[in-house]
Amino acid sequence: MMLPDDISECRDYLVNRGFPEETNSVIILGSGLGDFANSIEDTITVPYREIPGFPESSVAGHSGVLVCGSVDGNPVIAFSGRFHHYEGYPFLKTVIPVHLANAFKAKKLIISNAAGAINTNFQVGDLMVIDDIIRLFHSVSPAPSSKFRYNLYRTAGKVRKIAAETGLDVQRGSYLYVKGPNYETKAEIRAFRIIGADVVGMSTAPELIEASRLNIPAAAISLVTNMAAGIENIKLDHADVNEAAESRKDDFARLVKQLIMKF
Repeated sequence: MMLPDDISECRDYLVNRGFPEETNSVIILGSGLGDFANSIEDTITVPYREIPGFPESSVAGHSGVLVCGSVDGNPVIAFSGRFHHYEGYPFLKTVIPVHLANAFKAKKLIISNAAGAINTNFQVGDLMVIDDIIRLFHSVSPAPSSKFRYNLYRTAGKVRKIAAETGLDVQRGSYLYVKGPNYETKAEIRAFRIIGADVVGMSTAPELIEASRLNIPAAAISLVTNMAAGIENIKLDHADVNEAAESRKDDFARLVKQLIMKF
């Protein structure tokens, strides 16, 4: 599979900075979840701004660094922060982590995000394994003419089994992608619930679709950081993301470590 030329330039630059030729896992850390990078040993850290062709992450809770190292002896690369379409980046830029995972011959891609709960059975702090995505009739792929299938349902079952073996209780459901950056209206959330969405967020769908196109096994986990508009009479605030992430950072780290070893 051909990749953009600048991905080869990025890879060569990172290898020259000490990154290995290949890696076991690539991890994309969503809003407030960057603390997982502290679980990585023997690290090499490179700010996004120093990598050729890389955009910078401008959203609170995204530190904007690429971390290479190992977790329990497994080589990993972690993106502490991502690039969102609503920041003005085309989808081809938002999926740079997926292209680098392919360039470093990663065996698996682990994607995380912060999301708002639409399912009223969910609570703030829940971890939800994504088993499907909803895109609301707009393309989120940098290669819209490509014909391929993605199937998260079987993957989600495997992730939940690993979580159970780790002693973690996780939810499972559908992730609805919106372009953002504004939060959704109460009427939109009611409509989203009717069509079967469990959580809503502003990332992840492009990455999952691109991973499927490149045949990279991918697992995706949402951290519920707030209840969506209209479910509770509380004003939505981005600060809630960091608070919820802080409360589950240890459990999240335990789950990701197990996925690196067993997924």
